[in-house]
Amino acid sequence: MPSCINGRKMIEVFKTNITSIKTARRLTKEIQEHFVGYKVNFDLTDCDRILRVVCNTEDFYHQPFINWLYARGCVAEILPDH
Repeated sequence: MPSCINGRKMIEVFKTNITSIKTARRLTKEIQEHFVGYKVNFDLTDCDRILRVVCNTEDFYHQPFINWLYARGCVAEILPDH
């Protein structure tokens, strides 16, 4: 999925291994501090423990973002469009 098309916001959805609300809150804060222009939220009630990322920038580099999460103990994989 492309990041942003013609200046529109892009939403990327990841499956994660996060189960703790405390961890989700910490990661939300860290992501928003480190990745300017990203808004994130977790849905830990979903079976895939969803992380949604809304991108306000032209480029969203999936692998560096996934690697950054992994370095903080979060395993994340992109969920395909249905």
